[in-house]
Amino acid sequence: MSKKNIAILTVCVAILIDQISKIYIKTHFYLGEEVVVFNNWFKIHFTENNGMAWGFEFGGKAGKLFLTLFRLVAVTGIVYWLRSAIKKNFHSGVIVAISLILAGAVGNIIDSVFYGVIFDSSENKIATLFSDTPYGELFHGKVVDMLYFPIWQGNLPSWIPIWGGNYFTFFNAIFNAADSFITIGVILLLLLNKYAFQKENS
Repeated sequence: MSKKNIAILTVCVAILIDQISKIYIKTHFYLGEEVVVFNNWFKIHFTENNGMAWGFEFGGKAGKLFLTLFRLVAVTGIVYWLRSAIKKNFHSGVIVAISLILAGAVGNIIDSVFYGVIFDSSENKIATLFSDTPYGELFHGKVVDMLYFPIWQGNLPSWIPIWGGNYFTFFNAIFNAADSFITIGVILLLLLNKYAFQKENS
């Protein structure tokens, strides 16, 4: 399989996985609903992210629009990087890594751009796809998150500075498939760094 086809297949499959999982959650869970998958260390917990990673927000609607437009610009850069890597015949692992990062970025952009106008609210009810009463506007959608791995929960020993004696959860971030693809892509690039930053194959 050519490097170009590897990239296309990786991007398409990753985006499909991301969007199918998000649409399923939106149309089967109400906001805040949680299902235990494996013995309390893996849960499906439906939440929505208005801003950047970790739920950070800034600037209200203007900040949200800026963030979405910034993501679109970033995706343009990633596409250029991927095309350049294919043209220079980089290692297949590098092509897959960049493709995963691109797919993850596009997956979250789809939420931000379109979800506000194709879904109604998930507050205390199951959302409707292609609703006549959408919850938001174009470019102001919320990113769907659902993967939750609270691997350990409990009170930290009192001798630990600052947080000692407090209740603590590791790992408390809730994320989605797109975030996972970006993380996997970055890890692959680190592992394949000698191939990722080469000029071209001889």
